[in-house]
Amino acid sequence: MCPQIKLPVLQTVQSEIDSCRACPEMIGPPVHGPAVKSRIFLVGQAPGPHEAKFGRPFAWTAGKTLFKWFERSFGADEAAFREKAYMAAVARCFPGKTKGGGDRVPSPVEIAQCRGFLEREVAALQPRLVIAVGRLAIE
Repeated sequence: MCPQIKLPVLQTVQSEIDSCRACPEMIGPPVHGPAVKSRIFLVGQAPGPHEAKFGRPFAWTAGKTLFKWFERSFGADEAAFREKAYMAAVARCFPGKTKGGGDRVPSPVEIAQCRGFLEREVAALQPRLVIAVGRLAIE
């Protein structure tokens, strides 16, 4: 598929993500998708409150919306997209809720804690297409 992609590097990064507990305000465990060898890199803000139960990004409400849009726009259902795209996030743990009930935006310190993971994933994959989902990912 993509022989120049460094799969062992992705697996090492994901192992480090799994053991990370650097942010005391974040609610773990950290979430990431499988080490897919792909030139498509989807990056979101952070997992929601249900993603850790399923062990994959975009597994709940935001994912349902996202995958419906992909299916309508590109004819790719959720399973097909997950097989062909690497999925990550700016922050890997659920940041919790705000007093108003929405998901809290990760702090600059929390973002910085996960930045190295994201940089190493990008370096290993060398994506041709980056799909940024949400304001924080776009920034």
